[in-house]
Amino acid sequence: MTWIAPQVERRAEPYVADERVMLQGWLDWHRDTLLAKCAGLTPDQLVRASAEPSNLTLLGLVRHMTEVERAWFRTRVAGQKIGPRYFTEEQPDADFEALDTAGAEEALAVLRAECEAADQAVAHRGLDDTFPMTDGRIISLRWVYIHMIEEYARHNGHADLLRERIDGATGE
Repeated sequence: MTWIAPQVERRAEPYVADERVMLQGWLDWHRDTLLAKCAGLTPDQLVRASAEPSNLTLLGLVRHMTEVERAWFRTRVAGQKIGPRYFTEEQPDADFEALDTAGAEEALAVLRAECEAADQAVAHRGLDDTFPMTDGRIISLRWVYIHMIEEYARHNGHADLLRERIDGATGE
């Protein structure tokens, strides 16, 4: 039997909450949305580049967001000495390009685990906490949350189009 991406129960975004809860809630909603766009699909469908000439795939987006979670929350904010999960210097776009249907189930699980690790890495930090970027800019954790929500929102738009081209499914 072929593995099928599991259904996802999206967490509701908060309507009234303090800033940290609001930002975390919207980030979680967008994380869940990307996984929901994959739900019910086979590995072959997850690696299908369905909006030619683009090479974007749902699995590529999942792997890319794993890298983004890891880079922003764990490496930059928390200062953890961890490397990338998928890409290398020799293959900087491997999160999008080095896809294998055999790795689809693991990739979805890795994104979930990376989101949990990211949340844990910054749980004790305040939104006004800052950290230096390699180019000299100083960035706050608040900025990272807003950037991550924007990053997911943009890629979830891509996921909407990819999913509709794969099997006609639409929805938020």
